[in-house]
Amino acid sequence: MSTDSLLSTIARLSPAQARALGRLHLFTVRDLLFHFPSRYTQEGEERQIAGVTVGETVTLYGRIKKTEARKAWKRKIPMAEATLEDGSGTIKIIWFRQAYMAKIAPEGSLVKVSGKVAERAGKTYIANPSIERVEALPQSLFTPTSIGETPGFQPVYPETKGITSGWFRHRISTLIAEKLHEQIEDPLPHEVLERYHLPSLTTALVWLHAPQKERDAEAARKRFAFEEIFFIQLKRLKDRAQYATESAYTIAPDKKELSDFVSRFPFSPTLAQKKAITAILADMKAPHPMTRLLEGDVGSGKTAVAAVSAYAAVRAGYEIAYMAPTEILARQHFESFIKYFSHLGVQVGLITGSECRKFPSKINAGEHTHISRAQLLKWVANGEIPILVGTHALIQKSVEWKALALAIIDEQHRFGVKQRMALVKKGNRAPHLLSMTATPIPRTLALTLYGDLDLTLLDELPVGRKRVITEMVPEDARGKTYAQVRKELEEGRQCFVICPRIDEPDPEKELALQVKSAKAEAKRLQIEVFPDYDVGLIHSKLSSAEKDKVMQEFLAGTIHILVSTSVVEVGVNVPNATVMVIEGAERFGLAQLHQLRGRVARSNDQAYCYLFTSKKKTASVGRLKALVTAKNGFELAEEDLKLRGAGSLTGSQQSGLSDLAMEALKNLKLVEAARSEAASIIASDPTLSSHPLLHNRLTHTDTHHFE
Repeated sequence: MSTDSLLSTIARLSPAQARALGRLHLFTVRDLLFHFPSRYTQEGEERQIAGVTVGETVTLYGRIKKTEARKAWKRKIPMAEATLEDGSGTIKIIWFRQAYMAKIAPEGSLVKVSGKVAERAGKTYIANPSIERVEALPQSLFTPTSIGETPGFQPVYPETKGITSGWFRHRISTLIAEKLHEQIEDPLPHEVLERYHLPSLTTALVWLHAPQKERDAEAARKRFAFEEIFFIQLKRLKDRAQYATESAYTIAPDKKELSDFVSRFPFSPTLAQKKAITAILADMKAPHPMTRLLEGDVGSGKTAVAAVSAYAAVRAGYEIAYMAPTEILARQHFESFIKYFSHLGVQVGLITGSECRKFPSKINAGEHTHISRAQLLKWVANGEIPILVGTHALIQKSVEWKALALAIIDEQHRFGVKQRMALVKKGNRAPHLLSMTATPIPRTLALTLYGDLDLTLLDELPVGRKRVITEMVPEDARGKTYAQVRKELEEGRQCFVICPRIDEPDPEKELALQVKSAKAEAKRLQIEVFPDYDVGLIHSKLSSAEKDKVMQEFLAGTIHILVSTSVVEVGVNVPNATVMVIEGAERFGLAQLHQLRGRVARSNDQAYCYLFTSKKKTASVGRLKALVTAKNGFELAEEDLKLRGAGSLTGSQQSGLSDLAMEALKNLKLVEAARSEAASIIASDPTLSSHPLLHNRLTHTDTHHFE
């Protein structure tokens, strides 16, 4: 047997187990060894049922007498319930919100149960315990002299329907006992392990799956978190080193012309904008491509910095591509660039999945017009349209440039590395890359996910921009808040109302979910609250044309209140909107709430953000208070990382990071150490030719999170 052996060759798998392992992407012995515990439980002393006491954690053995799945009490929470008997008595076992557990141990099966003894209405039960099937009951436990065994430190594994944590514990402990884990070569250099006091791969696997004490498990988790972040950094920095060897167009704009271009802006650039422009132009003078991330709080002026960068490229006779994640944003940036460049006679194009446009129109020089995709692509290819704004449509094979010198990516976290690279590989030479985001990113996350980019911060707001007044609104103050909203509407302003979901919940499936839906709320506001104003609705299920129509009406002021889901979170620019109402605010992360609030921070008028919440839990209230008091989005992002983890900032599936790496992002020293080691190796060996183990890991291992 080897670590490449299929699991079907080492264990008899039922069809349900085989399907379950497939869902978890576990196929070989190696896969199973790297299926890490999600947590550990301190098993209580082994007891008979007759000897348990409320409040203690115990381990019981017995036979399942009865099981059922049902809804609990008034709140209708789905649950599983079983009765356990061991000869000394019986006790209920209850799993809240885990109705599927009723099928894990059918009636008559022998089991080991570990959990805390609770009491309700005078009846004792074991709440949400771990459970595993056993072949036989330990006879020693049922002798008169038995006093039980010393509590154990047990791993709990991620499971799915058809397979239990107990199955994983049994199989993995067998693999460890047979020393199969010793066949795997440690990819981390020995000197790195020594420098940071990390256990070897062999030791870490034992400590993770069969720890004698919690400290061993923590050391193993730290080692694997370091390893994952180290290899992400190594991949990013290796790609960056390779990209830096490419040749790029050298761009050195005339200082006076550049100054004249900036002087036409309707505002004076902030010091932060000036520093960003200086850094970008310095990069673009080099013969090798720039790779820079421009991170700016909502309303800090990233688009203006992008326009100056684009001006430098266009005046040098080259082309630029500007990619946005949605059609609404692409159309918005298309129109912004028309304003920046119309006085120069520069043609600007737009390409999305649903339309192509060009400015200026032949019929009306002050307007843009629809054109065919074929015609647009022809003009872009021969250089007649030097600025092309678009969505993912920009990276289609049919889009070709004559001399693409600058690629700008807006809200770049919405795109994967492969999509970004598909854009920068479009030109004859490697274009300079300027990525931008208005989503505040904690330093550890930026260093890990965007380690291949130089970071520039826009940490100032334009002169005269007022801070948004943010208030938490309890349910009984709703009427007072609506009166304040009405005052703004009477003065000609507009309002956003954000809801956590599109449709009302299915009463049969989601009885416990009490959140407002955008469709129902739009109807209620129009009929009951603001009948004298026009209420619009926008959400992700609408077609692009429908969304565009609603947004254009809101921009034109014919819609006064726009009810939406978080589809308006990023980038949508409606300067006349000064009120943001967020329903179920506790259901959003701090960074997302900050983004939503930023939709009404687009002018110098005083803006307001009202957070409606029905929750009274200390954690929820404390989180929302941070939004009220924090000075900027960067501060909030760090707070969100502490409170909710990196998954709330990136989405764990999108980032590709494991739970271990997500947790490690709270540890700045670990991330900086991993980056430092990766950078040192790439600096001396950019192709990893002298590090075959590292090269092999990056080349042949599944590195979905590196992409």
